[in-house]
Amino acid sequence: MKKISKAISLLLLTVIALFITTSCSKGNDTVIADDTAALSLDIAAIQAQINGLPAEPLSEAEKNSLLFMREEEKLARDVYKAMFTKWNTTIFSNIASSEQTHMDAILMLLNKYELADPVAANGPGIFTNQVLQNLYNQLIIQGNLSIAAAYKVGASIEELDISDLTTALVSVDNQDIIMVYNNLTKGSRNHLRSFYKKILWIGETYTPQYLTPAAFDAIINSPMETGNPW
Repeated sequence: MKKISKAISLLLLTVIALFITTSCSKGNDTVIADDTAALSLDIAAIQAQINGLPAEPLSEAEKNSLLFMREEEKLARDVYKAMFTKWNTTIFSNIASSEQTHMDAILMLLNKYELADPVAANGPGIFTNQVLQNLYNQLIIQGNLSIAAAYKVGASIEELDISDLTTALVSVDNQDIIMVYNNLTKGSRNHLRSFYKKILWIGETYTPQYLTPAAFDAIINSPMETGNPW
């Protein structure tokens, strides 16, 4: 009888331990996933913000920047969709949705300034800009190696976005473009924090590729930003 009672007690303890472990695991994953939860953004509200600012003369630098950023945001979306298909990890589908919003915001500016859309009818993984096409091909190969590699690909894309948007803002003076780029940069900083958190969660490390160590550390060591982060 004592042996039966002892066996039952051990079984109960095992079940409780498994429950606690599973709950903690799910809780931690939820925290990370929530950082990148796709926001129910009102596209009409974004359009209203853009329309509420004047259409100012467009410089050649601003034109080229808009065309490039439209495709760079597509690169991010397409890579994340491919990584979600490969690894079935929520962070990729959530951030892909956010990148679609980034693409939409840039398209609104292209339409406002009557610029031809470089994306046009291009499907996933197809780019007008050959540099971005080559980069996409490279990132897909890297991301397919392992889930750790996929998270690092995500971090590198967000770094690149932040770097390119920051550089573009130096030569931009149109109010509507500045507003959109600032929001996109804020969103990319949040995405970078989320990917970095995932990288640490699986026991990996990451070295910045496009940002200076100081700029990278400043982002990952600061909290997620709120206030309409596209």
